[in-house]
Amino acid sequence: MTTDITGDELDAVRRRIDAIDQEILALISERARCAQKVAHIKTESDGRAVQFYRPEREVSVLRRIKDANPGPLEGEEVARLFREIMSACLALERPLNAAFLGPEGTFTQAAAIKHFGHSVVTKAMATIDEIFREVEAGACDFGVVPVENSTEGVVSHTLDLFMSSPLRITGEVSLRIHHHLMSKETELSAIRTIYSHQQSLAQCRGWLDRYLPHAERIPVGSNADAARIVAGEPGAAAVAGFQASEIYGLQVLAERIEDDPGNTTRFLVIGKQDSPPSGQDKTSLLLSCRNKSGGLHALLLPLAAHGISMTRIESRPSRRGIWDYVFFIDIMGHRQDLPLAAALEHLEKDALLFKVLGSYPVAVL
Repeated sequence: MTTDITGDELDAVRRRIDAIDQEILALISERARCAQKVAHIKTESDGRAVQFYRPEREVSVLRRIKDANPGPLEGEEVARLFREIMSACLALERPLNAAFLGPEGTFTQAAAIKHFGHSVVTKAMATIDEIFREVEAGACDFGVVPVENSTEGVVSHTLDLFMSSPLRITGEVSLRIHHHLMSKETELSAIRTIYSHQQSLAQCRGWLDRYLPHAERIPVGSNADAARIVAGEPGAAAVAGFQASEIYGLQVLAERIEDDPGNTTRFLVIGKQDSPPSGQDKTSLLLSCRNKSGGLHALLLPLAAHGISMTRIESRPSRRGIWDYVFFIDIMGHRQDLPLAAALEHLEKDALLFKVLGSYPVAVL
């Protein structure tokens, strides 16, 4: 008797789920039709350049969804679902193209998909330089480039390219990095060579020293390159993300072998357009000061005077002379916010070099 009642209850819940699915489908379809109307209105505008992708608008929606989420799903999980809905709807207006550091299966591609959703058209580039050139030339709407890792520090080449590039930073992505050991082999004992990016090898040094101390470690351009090589080389393994194992048909021999479980990489989204204020933003600057005692301290005083929080500072050789440096600085706020605008006005007067790299929404996911 109990079994029959339980079965009836289960059938009732399943029928309710089916009905809810129909409601969800109808609402998603309605949203998609609204997106098509938006595209029509924009293209019928008065000849101004049409901006189909509005990062501040998307971030505002995702923040609102997370704040209003009643559960039981986590807020971040619900935001990811809505990201994909917005991605698919935006593709009805006009599909976005994003260049990333290839080949297929890299963490940079994963960051691009996390930021734009799976409806983005990703284009693999061989180097970070090519990503900048592709976006500057207009061949891609945006580019995604790595800028810093929580254990290995900054990606200096990315910072150096901002010195001469006219592109803006329009967004940021934080991606938790999980490294897996993958191969065509089925046993660890068969592994003689390990390929990966040099940073990934460094991030997994402890695990590799313990379990594969005698295997040769060979750095390559990217983790996806490593997976591609390993797909055709007996006795070899790659340290890469899970997506690479699927693309190149490799078996995962060990999961999450990174030494630091909190290992995270920050990526920047670059493009030609400025991002309007979203209500919770960052601004990145490129500055240099006179090479004298207290020069940097004096330069940064306007930030403290206007109550601006600085979240990061990095120095790089300026390439203008020996022992001459520029500083990459991240601060909280949008360049249009009145306190920050006043601080930037003072900075521009006092700095030898002053360049706003972009104001952009703080990452939601």
